[in-house]
Amino acid sequence: MAILSTGPIENNAISGVRPTQTVTVKISKRNAAGGSSLSIQGYVLGATRTLYVSEVIHIAPNEVVTKNYFADLDAYEFVFLTADAAEEDEIGISVWGKSSTGQLVAAHRVVTHEKLGSQDQIQQ
Repeated sequence: MAILSTGPIENNAISGVRPTQTVTVKISKRNAAGGSSLSIQGYVLGATRTLYVSEVIHIAPNEVVTKNYFADLDAYEFVFLTADAAEEDEIGISVWGKSSTGQLVAAHRVVTHEKLGSQDQIQQ
């Protein structure tokens, strides 16, 4: 099993408005043979770490899936789990924070090569 994480993302309000209101997750399967299942977990980070997104999706070969999630929170983290560690190289994941007008928040974007990849680095 591969576990990938955005790590904690701080989203403090500026003049009463948080920069990121929604998070868009794009997932691509780069292998033409066989599909993959991916678990998506989103956590609210505060005094405790609270699960608020829990979803399993199936990705067909060469498919791209886009998911949108609520993110008007002071801090959040997304964790992605694949069924097989070998799939880590076949699945591309990017996470994009978006403002209330749909503009990308550059400080809240994470792409595949920036995610954590070790079970030891992530405490669940």
